[in-house]
Amino acid sequence: MTLQRHDSKPANLLYDDLYMNIIGISAYYHDSAAALIRSGEIIAAAQEERFTRKKHDARFPVHAIRSCLEIGQISMQDVDHIVFYDKPLVKFERLLETYLGFAPKGFRSFVQAMPIWLKEKLYLKSVLRKELAAVDTTITQSQLPPLLFTEHHQAHAASAFFPSPFKKAGVLCLDGVGEWATTSLWLGEDNQLIPQWEINFPHSLGLLYSAFTYFTGFKVNSGEYKLMGLAPYGEPKYVQTILDNLIDLKEDGTFQLNMRYFNYAVGLTMTNSRFDKLFGGPPRSPEGTLTQREMDLARSIQAVTEEIVLRLARTVHKELEVDYLCLAGGVALNCVANGRLLRENLFKDIWIQPAAGDAGGALGAALSTWYQYLDNPRQVNGIDMMQGAYLGPQSDEQEIRTYLDSINAPYEYLPDDELLPKVASSLAEEKVVGWFQGRMEFGPRALGGRSILGDPRSPKMQSVMNLKIKYRESFRPFAPSILHERVSDYFAIDRASPYMLLVDYVKPEFRLPLTEEQEKLFGIEKLLVPRSTLPAITIRLVFKRCILTRTPVIMRC
Repeated sequence: MTLQRHDSKPANLLYDDLYMNIIGISAYYHDSAAALIRSGEIIAAAQEERFTRKKHDARFPVHAIRSCLEIGQISMQDVDHIVFYDKPLVKFERLLETYLGFAPKGFRSFVQAMPIWLKEKLYLKSVLRKELAAVDTTITQSQLPPLLFTEHHQAHAASAFFPSPFKKAGVLCLDGVGEWATTSLWLGEDNQLIPQWEINFPHSLGLLYSAFTYFTGFKVNSGEYKLMGLAPYGEPKYVQTILDNLIDLKEDGTFQLNMRYFNYAVGLTMTNSRFDKLFGGPPRSPEGTLTQREMDLARSIQAVTEEIVLRLARTVHKELEVDYLCLAGGVALNCVANGRLLRENLFKDIWIQPAAGDAGGALGAALSTWYQYLDNPRQVNGIDMMQGAYLGPQSDEQEIRTYLDSINAPYEYLPDDELLPKVASSLAEEKVVGWFQGRMEFGPRALGGRSILGDPRSPKMQSVMNLKIKYRESFRPFAPSILHERVSDYFAIDRASPYMLLVDYVKPEFRLPLTEEQEKLFGIEKLLVPRSTLPAITIRLVFKRCILTRTPVIMRC
């Protein structure tokens, strides 16, 4: 599987320059982002939404690119290659074949989709060059560096393997859909990624999960986190219904969906009336009341997802005989499934790209160019290359003062020896603290650079943060931060988890017994029952975890 070149300039594998700068871009679908690597080192990466404040912004990442250039202290003239994370012509081929295959169904969707493709997406090379020239007005389109295109899952696989601490590993990519692939397996070794097999559209674990996201009243491509957070309050009563009707799941983890129940291939919705009938009624309206049905559906599809991931992982271990596994694609952000996979002990270790969704494709595209296209050697020293995912911009003290003064904000300056005790005291008093330090995180998780902090021991903290601070559903979980060397004191895990991508159990000595009445509670009523002495981060004795390698999140690390 190779990169596609769209410039007349030949590939030069023997550069005399001291450094080579490569910009990777993801855009136009969701979670647009940009990344800069310099001679294999990750210099910067950022999502466009962090600058525009539009969640999951899909527009061309002009602000993210400018940020990467500024962090790298270069201009567009210093960039050697620009790489896009997708092959639009192959995606267009998939759309046409899908519409033809389902015809005459999908005509309304076809009429809506085609004008956009015929006007812009089909001519993406020209659109990209126009947008890139606007990033740096000192150069013309003809002066732009060469433009390359990776395949979508190739970019995902590269984002997972090349920054990982493993010399050799299986690489499993699971998402909605790229060009055709929805699930793909790769063997990563040294500086190469060798494709093994793939499952193609419309059969997709990511789209199956998104179908339940839609049906339970959440927004596709952004509400999947909510579905995962809702799952602990339900029962897995629909698991067999899903396996009997919606998916033909093989023992090796490969699968086919029964498209009679889905509408996403050619329609404007994810599911259809057959799906409604199977689960006792139409989808919940986005503003409707959450009922036990939605909680049970969330728990059921979560259980099915975990089973599929486990079966696929067993197949990876059997077929490739590898000790390590890397994961990427939107499904890899399901930290509950990741935690269960880790507990199975199929591999010595697993590593998940912290920006596992489409944003990470920008980084993967750049890394794929450096290692695969330019055939540069890869050095592995047992530490991942992501630098804690702190890859975005940062502000110095003067910038912060200038901004606060410009909006007439009251503030006081405290040195660290005064600031840190004050923050600790505020947290102990059940106050909420906004924490801003260092470089911005790359990926969807707050990892101590841009975080909201609270005391995990507080029974009311989860609700306070959700309802009064973040203005979101009360059931959404939070992750604790803990010293690396203390993690095994509290939780059933023996390794660091710096990217909030694993879920595990609170140790028995911190769990609280339930009364007979509490055991009978259903649904959201369970939210009010403390399950451990760390109630703000414990749900059914399961929690999301962010473990830092050196110091707590409230300190400078």
